[in-house]
Amino acid sequence: MKNLRNLALACGVCLLALPTFAAADPLKAVASFSILGDLAKAVGGDKVEVVTLVGPNGDAHVYEPKPADAASVAGANVVLINGLGFEGFIERLAKASATKAAIVEVSKGVEPIKPAAEEHAHDGEAPAAEADDHHGEIDPHAFQSVPNVRLYVKNITEAFCAAAAADCDVFKANAAAYDAKLAALDADIRAVVASIPAEKRTIITSHDAFGYFAHEYGVKFLAPEGISTDSEASASDVAKLIDQVRADKASALFVENISDPRLVNQISAETGIKVGGALYSDALSEVDGPAGTYIEMMRSNVETIKGAILGS
Repeated sequence: MKNLRNLALACGVCLLALPTFAAADPLKAVASFSILGDLAKAVGGDKVEVVTLVGPNGDAHVYEPKPADAASVAGANVVLINGLGFEGFIERLAKASATKAAIVEVSKGVEPIKPAAEEHAHDGEAPAAEADDHHGEIDPHAFQSVPNVRLYVKNITEAFCAAAAADCDVFKANAAAYDAKLAALDADIRAVVASIPAEKRTIITSHDAFGYFAHEYGVKFLAPEGISTDSEASASDVAKLIDQVRADKASALFVENISDPRLVNQISAETGIKVGGALYSDALSEVDGPAGTYIEMMRSNVETIKGAILGS
């Protein structure tokens, strides 16, 4: 791919320009996608300079790195990635950049779950997509659970402390303040979901990105596409989903900010379920949008779900 062929050449230049890190300089951190970038800024404050590779409304599943990304990774002190197979591009990018930065999987300690299609197959249900397509995989979207993100923040704090020990107390204080906000967010989400009758908590989205939200908060998600957006749902997948929607009496249907809405619109036409709005799955919105931060994203998602189901 043209962009990737240019990475190594670009990094030959960027390594020559690599700055010397001094104690007074801000720590240079690269976050693989927008949600991690927001968490890194919350922990780092003005002590960390954060560069985000996959920006607002971007899809990390299919992202192709640019030469500028290689330069950022080469000049970083810490590179934060989700892990769990979420960023297919990161290994190639790190190798091309020849970075000496610590590459930190912020999902360390999370208990991974399997894709919904595989879980349904084990339960004897008809999956939205063939379970064999996901066999052996794990769902990488752990950030859709607030308790998991509290672990992310702990791991980011430890990574920053290891890279800039002089500022560790600042990082810990920032993390503690942010963790309190996450605890309040978690309680609020549980309260909103509890206000929705259990029999109305089956909804449809574009791809299987909300498994951890489902596991944590008790909302059932159906999706025509699997855990990654890099392959399209087949006609048989869509037909199976429509049958499952009719059997489970889904209450709402949503587009995602990173996905083409045409498939969801097709399902809407086939089932008669109106599209209830947009959910933010793998990326934040622009800063001035409804999901400019992780906390805003989670609040926007749960309120959108409630509004579409209950009409309020």
